[in-house]
Amino acid sequence: MRSISLIFKQFTKPVLLALCFTVWGFSVKAQGDPAKGEALFKSNACNSCHALDKRMTGPALGPLLTEDKDDKWITKWIQNNQALIAAKDEKALKIYNEYNQAGMPTFPSITDAEAADIIAYARDGYKKLEDAKKTAGPAAGAVAEEKGPSNLVIIGLIGVVVLALIIILVLNRVIGTLETVVTKKGIVLDAEDAEGEQVDRFATLKRMAKNKKLVFFVLLCLTIGGGAWQWNILWNTDVHSGYQPVQPIKYSHELHAGIMKIECQYCHTGAFKSKNASIPSLNVCMNCHKTVKQESPEIQKIYSALGYDPATTKYDSTKAHPIQWVRIHNLPDLAYFNHSQHTTVGGIKCQTCHGPIETMPEVKQYSPLTMKWCIQCHKRTEVNSKGSAYYDQVLAAHDEIKKGHKPTVALLGGIECGKCHY
Repeated sequence: MRSISLIFKQFTKPVLLALCFTVWGFSVKAQGDPAKGEALFKSNACNSCHALDKRMTGPALGPLLTEDKDDKWITKWIQNNQALIAAKDEKALKIYNEYNQAGMPTFPSITDAEAADIIAYARDGYKKLEDAKKTAGPAAGAVAEEKGPSNLVIIGLIGVVVLALIIILVLNRVIGTLETVVTKKGIVLDAEDAEGEQVDRFATLKRMAKNKKLVFFVLLCLTIGGGAWQWNILWNTDVHSGYQPVQPIKYSHELHAGIMKIECQYCHTGAFKSKNASIPSLNVCMNCHKTVKQESPEIQKIYSALGYDPATTKYDSTKAHPIQWVRIHNLPDLAYFNHSQHTTVGGIKCQTCHGPIETMPEVKQYSPLTMKWCIQCHKRTEVNSKGSAYYDQVLAAHDEIKKGHKPTVALLGGIECGKCHY
């Protein structure tokens, strides 16, 4: 009996230890902290690709983690999804192929406990969102019903209309009665006075017309004023300062360039390296708006133009069509303007010509863009020749002249392509 008790004691310790580890493992899984998980979710920028209740670049985490209870596998996926894909894991390959083989970043620094916190946050947050939707459903309907016009308001409006009609009818009867009384008494209103003499209303004007000096002065003023008005009209022909057409998409420079501090050349890349500033491609917009403000009606116009489906994150080229932007700044064909020469060589800021673009919700033409305006700018702008290849060529030509040599056209940039081909 003693040997049996000794054997039982030997087996008791490892069994109890194994049970403790099992309970601890379950407790770790059950004790994920949603608050810590939310902080980890945001600090690791998970929210840039994932939402709890809708699909973005990655899947909606709420329904996915609610259906999949394999926390151990989910933790491995978070820490190193590439290893699971390389190992041909069936679940990993399914997710990888479903999302166009877009690789998710790995997070080896996230511990098992932290992964449990993130999972707990996703499940708890999704449950709260679903409960809120269920609770808000009837309430929203009740609010909508309260906003409708009540019967009392409708009856009141009908009463006001009826009262107005009654007043109009009464006033018409009063006016008709007064007209009848005046006619019966023979009261006649005319422009003659009691003695029967007619008053000449234009006597003053006739006297002024006989004054030759006054007539000459009036004609001179009219001629000067009319000439000045005609000159102003002709001078401003084809000048479109303040021109602000309605664009197919309401793009706000005030938001992007002003509040968000996005540099102009991020969208208008051509302004610093070519003649034209260029209209940015919609793919530039998609760098951010593939995940940002997906619900906006204006962003939906971009998706429609590209044939992009945010639900599947796929493009359908058969549905794509160009955006019909309206050109704002127009120069005549006889004028040659090179953006890169002004921005890169001259160091001129975009606001010099386009005005405070970062404050405009809708872009308008700020400057007149006339020849006079350009010449005045060229007269007052100082040349900064330091570090400029163009002005280095000019200074080199001057040095050649000082030495008695004859500079060639090529030395002054005469064989540059843009001199003839533009």
